[in-house]
Amino acid sequence: MKKVLMTLVVMFAVMTAYAQEMYIGGGIALWHNHDADKTLFSITPEFGYEFNKKWAVGGRIGYSHSVKEIEDYDYTINAFVFAPYARFSFYENKVVRLFLDMGMGVSSYKAKHHDSECGFELGIKPGLAVKLNNHFSLVAKVGFAGYRDDYYYGEDGFGVALDGEDLSFGIEYAF
Repeated sequence: MKKVLMTLVVMFAVMTAYAQEMYIGGGIALWHNHDADKTLFSITPEFGYEFNKKWAVGGRIGYSHSVKEIEDYDYTINAFVFAPYARFSFYENKVVRLFLDMGMGVSSYKAKHHDSECGFELGIKPGLAVKLNNHFSLVAKVGFAGYRDDYYYGEDGFGVALDGEDLSFGIEYAF
């Protein structure tokens, strides 16, 4: 394990030294619904490497934990997701950049006292980045077009979704 960690640190340092531009970011959520007596925590770090102004590759790793009380029983779900993507930026000015994240995702979630479920998605997520300065950008992604099968609590099937459930905000730091 130490060798793997050290190899990753060295690779990261070398990529940083020669990178066109690397970025890290992600989001975090903490939500409690009093009416449904449900609490949710999630963290989704994101990382990427820009080859040029148009193309980048990256990935998102996520974890969520939710608890819902049903008749004095705590229904607990833990979920993990890994979603690599290729990012195509099709418009950019000094402040705003529009992009498409094209990729796939693999998820696994498990409810307490139940078997774990695995799923995947394959599709496109449109996004918007607003540059705050040379290093920080606010990033928003809305919607999804593609195919999902038991992916991260989502609906199964093929289609386009542009609702509040597929809206995410985050921040990126480029170095």
